[in-house]
Amino acid sequence: MYKRQKLEDYINLRGVLKYIEERRHEDGGYCFVSLLNETNINDTYYAVKIYDLLGMEVSEKEKTIRFLHKSLKPQQAAVAISMAVEGLAILGAKDLAKEGLSLVFKKYKPLEGEFAIGLGGSEEFGTATPLEATYWVLRAFKAVDYRLSSEGKERIKNFVENFRKENAYGVNQATTTMTYQAIFALNSLGYGVPKTKHFHRCEVHGGFTEVPYSLPPYLEPTFYALRALKLLGEKPRYVKGHIQFIRTLQNPNGGFRRSLEMGISNFQNTYRALRALNDILSF
Repeated sequence: MYKRQKLEDYINLRGVLKYIEERRHEDGGYCFVSLLNETNINDTYYAVKIYDLLGMEVSEKEKTIRFLHKSLKPQQAAVAISMAVEGLAILGAKDLAKEGLSLVFKKYKPLEGEFAIGLGGSEEFGTATPLEATYWVLRAFKAVDYRLSSEGKERIKNFVENFRKENAYGVNQATTTMTYQAIFALNSLGYGVPKTKHFHRCEVHGGFTEVPYSLPPYLEPTFYALRALKLLGEKPRYVKGHIQFIRTLQNPNGGFRRSLEMGISNFQNTYRALRALNDILSF
C-alpha cells in the first residue's frame, strides 16, 4: 500500500491499473494491444510484475498461473521460458515454475558452452544482446532457488567477461543494457561487481542513455541504469529530472512509452517506468 501511495503522488496510478486490467483476457493471459486476443508470455509476465511491485493480487490468479504453465513449451525461446518460470514463482506456483527449468536446460547449457545467443524471444526494443538469455535465465534460477554448480558459475562468469570493455560491458562498445545485465549476472553468481562510471556517463538531466555522452535518453537505459546504481550502492545525480522524465512518458491511456517524442504504451515500458520511479524515490 505504501508503494502505491508513494507512486500516486507522481503518476496516474489508477490509469495504469485500468490500462492493465482492460487488457486481461479470459485465458488469464494479457496482451498490450487491447483489440487483439493474442495473449503472450511477455505481456503476462509484466502484468504480474506490476501487480507484485504494487503489492496487489493478480485478478483471477489461478487462470494466469494456468496460462503461464501451459505456455512452457519447447518451441519457446530461453528468454520467454525464463519469464514464465519467474512469473509462476511470483504467483506462488513454485512447483510448476520448477517444471520449466527442464526446458531452460535444453536451450541454455553453460557446461557445453551454449548460452542461447541469437535465439528469438528478445524482450528488448529491436534487438537482443548476447547476455540477454543469461540475464533472464539467472532471474529464473533465483526465483525458484536453483543453485548452479561451481563449474557452471565459472563458465557463465567467463562468458560474461568476454564482453568486458574496461569497467563496463558491450559488443563493439559498452552499453547501459549489457553493463547492467553483466553486473546483475556476476552479482547473482556471487562474484564481485566491478566499479564503473558508465552509468554516470550516460546520465543526463532527465533520464539515461544507452551509450555515454549521447542523446536522447530512453526509458529502457534509464530503468537499467537506476537498477544498476541501486545494486552498486550509488545514487543518481539528477533525481528531480529523472522523476519528471518518467512522468512525461505516461500516455493518456494510462500506460507508458519509451521516449519523450512519441510511442505507444506497452506493458514492459509501463513496468519499467513504475520500477524506475520507485527506485528513484527510495534512493
